[in-house]
Amino acid sequence: MKDLKKVSNPYGDSKVMDNCGIFGAMDTSGKVFGGEGVVAAIENMKERGNGLGGGFAIYGLYPNYADYYAFHIMYLNEQARQETEEYLKIHFNIKHAEEPPTRPNQVPNPPITRVYFVEPKEENFEINETADDYAVHHVIKINEYINGAFVFSSGKDMCVFKGVGHPIDIAEHFCLDKYNGYMWTAHSRFPTNTPGWWGGAHPFSLLDWTVVHNGEISSYGTNVRYIEQFDYKCTMQTDTEVIIYAIDILMRKHHLSIETVAKIFAAPLWKDIAKMDDPQKRVATALRQVYAPFLLNGPFTIIIGHSGQMIGLTDRIRLRPLVVGEKDSMLYLSSEQSAIRLIEPKLDKSYIPAGGMPVIGSIKKPLSTVKV
Repeated sequence: MKDLKKVSNPYGDSKVMDNCGIFGAMDTSGKVFGGEGVVAAIENMKERGNGLGGGFAIYGLYPNYADYYAFHIMYLNEQARQETEEYLKIHFNIKHAEEPPTRPNQVPNPPITRVYFVEPKEENFEINETADDYAVHHVIKINEYINGAFVFSSGKDMCVFKGVGHPIDIAEHFCLDKYNGYMWTAHSRFPTNTPGWWGGAHPFSLLDWTVVHNGEISSYGTNVRYIEQFDYKCTMQTDTEVIIYAIDILMRKHHLSIETVAKIFAAPLWKDIAKMDDPQKRVATALRQVYAPFLLNGPFTIIIGHSGQMIGLTDRIRLRPLVVGEKDSMLYLSSEQSAIRLIEPKLDKSYIPAGGMPVIGSIKKPLSTVKV
């Protein structure tokens, strides 16, 4: 594993006992909105964080480059930047590159950050390789082999901004007040078993998939060994990493629905499967047998984002909280209802979903037809 060290935790320790806060907001009509409310909501749960990591995912913010992969890359030094840019020129056509706007002195020791809007060079594709396969392959290669470089976001018309600090510090550092999107997710990170560092903050992202997570994955070792059989490489040094790769495999490659993925991640107990009627029993049995290494042991609540959809899911016995709020076309997911009520006091509906049952918000009409 390369030494991505960790433009790291300014507090000089590796573990602070706090919780995690997660939040998501989506306008299911597809209209874009600013992130002030999302920043306020995650800041309202500040006691759940510890300053060792915070971050945001935004969807629909790059309409001028919506057809290009937006590679956001952190660099620890100029050599890493030069090496990575040479690598990108070989494998991709670079439409545009820039340094995202930042405010100085908001966070200590920030890495160099650049965004590249790229398209794959199709002449380099392997037989039956898709553009997404190609992009994933090279994201993993950069993260594994170029020392001091880390691709932390790689989807189209979306991005992740994250780092070491409280979420409000990250929002200020990356000037998030300048962006609009139809969906925002946020996280106040507690590095449960790993040191706080910029690449290890949430959200985790691959292509347009993002995950924010509250909890701990005790099956991490089993999950990693299975995932790496599919040519992925876990380099982010935290348990949540396995979730983003598992989602990519199950939903993009195996074409499973999120309802089916929920039954894999938060699988029913064998004693409960035995009580089911056919064909439900046969389906549940097959999923547990075929995808056993994707079972997520341990407490978790996750918010999954990808283009046009936001999903909330807890473990089957709800060891971590998730609250849902709805107001007109807006869907909110949060660790605490107080965060939702802060920015939307008069909800149409508010509820706590059952354990292991996904909450799914989707754009009501194709994004290409949405007027913003």
